[in-house]
Amino acid sequence: MKDKIGRQLAWRKRRILERLDKSKIGDCVRPVHTASNIRYEISDRNRGIAHGGIGAFHLLARRIGLIEAIDKNLHLLKFHLPYHESDHVLNLAYNALCDGTCLQDLELRRQDEVYLDAVGAVRIPDPTTAGDFCRRFQAEDVRTLMQAFDEVRQKVWSRQPKEFFDLARIDMDGTMVETGGECKAGMDINYEGKWGYHPLVVSLAQTGEILSVVNRPGNRPSHEGAADEVDRAIRVCVAGGFKKIMLRGDTDFSQTKHLDRWNKDERVKFIFGLDSTKKRIVLAENLAEDAWEPLNRPARYEIKTKERARPVKVKEQIVKQRKFDNIRLHGEDVAEMLYRPVACKKAYRLIVVRKNLTLSMGQKRLFDEYRYFFYLTNDKERPAQEMVFEANQRCNQENLHAQLKQGVCALTAPVDTMEANWAYMVMTSLAWNLKAWWALWPEPRKGSDREKHRIEKETILQMEFKTFINAFMRLPCQIVNTGRQIVYRMMSWNPWLPSFFQRLNQIRC
Repeated sequence: MKDKIGRQLAWRKRRILERLDKSKIGDCVRPVHTASNIRYEISDRNRGIAHGGIGAFHLLARRIGLIEAIDKNLHLLKFHLPYHESDHVLNLAYNALCDGTCLQDLELRRQDEVYLDAVGAVRIPDPTTAGDFCRRFQAEDVRTLMQAFDEVRQKVWSRQPKEFFDLARIDMDGTMVETGGECKAGMDINYEGKWGYHPLVVSLAQTGEILSVVNRPGNRPSHEGAADEVDRAIRVCVAGGFKKIMLRGDTDFSQTKHLDRWNKDERVKFIFGLDSTKKRIVLAENLAEDAWEPLNRPARYEIKTKERARPVKVKEQIVKQRKFDNIRLHGEDVAEMLYRPVACKKAYRLIVVRKNLTLSMGQKRLFDEYRYFFYLTNDKERPAQEMVFEANQRCNQENLHAQLKQGVCALTAPVDTMEANWAYMVMTSLAWNLKAWWALWPEPRKGSDREKHRIEKETILQMEFKTFINAFMRLPCQIVNTGRQIVYRMMSWNPWLPSFFQRLNQIRC
């Protein structure tokens, strides 16, 4: 970044630190909120925008070739009057980045002259036009759009360090998208009595990127169509340079008829949960006692100072007082054996976790019982305990679904057909992928900055979408059109601005 910008950021940081200095309490006679004589005016010359980070992400989209990839692959419009396919796609993604939660929020962007100037647009599509664009999609068109995204993500991956390509963890899961509409084609009712769609989400665990989204009726099982999407994800990751692939899924995704085919590729490993059937429970109970070893789970975090006193478990006290059934975990053991599923011609490694549970009522201990959990894998090298932790890490995809629903608001059904809603999900989830690509931008060449950049990258990848928006998007800026430039003048400071300018300079170079 420029020396002038560095000095300005340091000056603003010093100012805020002085105001937050606890040693300078000041006047304690009255509350700290003292503003009283407040009035509003409209500026004639200075114009500002709340989401000043949009310019950086538009530069990122241009730098990685996203706009060209969309227009090259996707052809839905016979005439461009004036919008291109990329304009419609980025319109929905930028709406999510600017706190938009629905199609109607596009009107706020459309009526904001400063926003239009900030992205260099005369006008952008209104909500009705955006909905009509979604309705143009057929299934093959949505897959074409996802293919365009894959071309872009491979360019971003190509700039990563060598260790990035050691292993790609591909997670898959379905999630219910409820809707109260009655005229949405393709929706159905699931076993819980909820109406809506049941999209399948396939993601890359280490970056959180959405590799594919497939919309389905609400009554379809989670694993339907998953094998085809897994094959597609494998091709994308292999073409992107990954040396090994790890497939992870819960019991609904065991898909035993495909395991032999995946196992033939030495680069592909998998670990899937299996249902606790009577036959498998009998096999586990017949294992010798010396086959079991304690399962020691690592601590969730490292205590840097001293351990805090544990708070009182209020819920457990109420359970005991009212004599509810209470199940407590006393320990876990792990064992393994060879097991051949019916649909497979080859036996694989079956890892069994035995949970020792105690059932009590109030203060009375009733009885102990064992419950078994099964994981099937073709990985013969890693220890059983490590494979259990590998399988458990897949549960993080539930957090990803929550971000896509409440954060990005991509997993919604604002249009009236299944394919149109599928297209909306894919286009809006691009905002989440832009977050990942922003974090993955190449590390600086200087050795002193590389470790700091690596920590920042991991932090950004793990950020919730709202936190990310507050750090890198919600940056009040004054927009100035000077000659051939669009100047964003920062009007505030936050701790992430040095990282923002560093990545912005790398994108511009």
